[in-house]
Amino acid sequence: MQQKDSWLLPEGIEELLPQEAAYLESLRQRILQLFTCWGYELVIPPMIDFIDSLLTGSGHDLDLQTFQFTDQISGKTLGLRADMTPQVARMDAHQLKRECPTRLCYVGTVLHTRGDPLEKTRSPMQIGAELYGHAGIESDVEVICLMLEMLAQSGLLHVHLDLGHVGIFRALSRQAGMDQNQEGLLFDILQRKAKPELEELMAELDINEDVKAMLLKLPELNGGKEIIKKATSVLAKADEQVKLALANLEAVAEQLSNRFPSLPISFDLAELRGYHYHTGVVFAAFVPTIGREIARGGRYDNIGAVFGRARPATGFSADLKLLALLGKQTAQDQANQRILAPYQIDDSLTEKIRDLRAQGHCVIQRLPGQIGDAEELACTAILELDQQTWVVSTLKNKIWK
Repeated sequence: MQQKDSWLLPEGIEELLPQEAAYLESLRQRILQLFTCWGYELVIPPMIDFIDSLLTGSGHDLDLQTFQFTDQISGKTLGLRADMTPQVARMDAHQLKRECPTRLCYVGTVLHTRGDPLEKTRSPMQIGAELYGHAGIESDVEVICLMLEMLAQSGLLHVHLDLGHVGIFRALSRQAGMDQNQEGLLFDILQRKAKPELEELMAELDINEDVKAMLLKLPELNGGKEIIKKATSVLAKADEQVKLALANLEAVAEQLSNRFPSLPISFDLAELRGYHYHTGVVFAAFVPTIGREIARGGRYDNIGAVFGRARPATGFSADLKLLALLGKQTAQDQANQRILAPYQIDDSLTEKIRDLRAQGHCVIQRLPGQIGDAEELACTAILELDQQTWVVSTLKNKIWK
């Protein structure tokens, strides 16, 4: 006998119908092909694992997010993975054991005991890439570039990149001589941007006045490229580790600006995503249509130490289901077209054409002196400049100029 409301799903758990499933699978294949072209090899971690492995390194922050139960065979505690990063680190450290840099990628459903406050889902499909065995900023730049290409492949426009460096907070905490409890309290206050509480805490702590002044200024160090110069002045009395972190951050931003001239980059030196496991540069990507990051990552050196090999590591991850949802909305707003673009040396035009092609549109760029208008080239739209922004205009009664 059928139970009442037997079709209902648990809160935060979704099912995908044919159209959504087809779109998601198509996007999954495109992104994995992109990863393959960059030299990232696919691995498939197990859905169920020993809880000690799942809560290693980055996993410590996920203790409350992990479903746990007792294995009827071994009697040990098992967990349903809430993040695949520790499992992939184990593969690099214990199974592959390579000395050279190793590039790995993965995709699969993870399960959370609680949903994200904004998205509500408890079963995101995590997709990501990790680079092990290289400690330089070049590997940080590589994974950030790959993340941006993944977002372009998903058809997402107007991506904004936010950069930070947890090494700055770590070094200032050490310079202040804080104990673990004091550091944890300061971390919590900074994450909530609670300035009155920060001022109260600094007044209570018996630490060096110069360090106290720098910690009070830390939440103000967010904004555009001018923040690095401001931070250099504000943190002038910090130790060499802080200055090294600032130089590291500036170098990463400069390389990214050279590769993506139109990419908006901001800095937030009080943003401590994954503080308990990240060790260097942290980053997140945003789009205007959603009030949270759509992809995130950072450097987390030595995560493999518990598995027998401490290796430098950096990587990123995203929810494939969220990327598919946002990308599909974009595709519905702007159905696949055959677009004629002008010939012009313009970085913003080049970026726009790349984004349109990543969405699956056919974009034909005119050649200097060529014969033939949009109609003769069977184009249904043109790309034109409208108030300093490149926009697609559907050809109805419009004449190509």
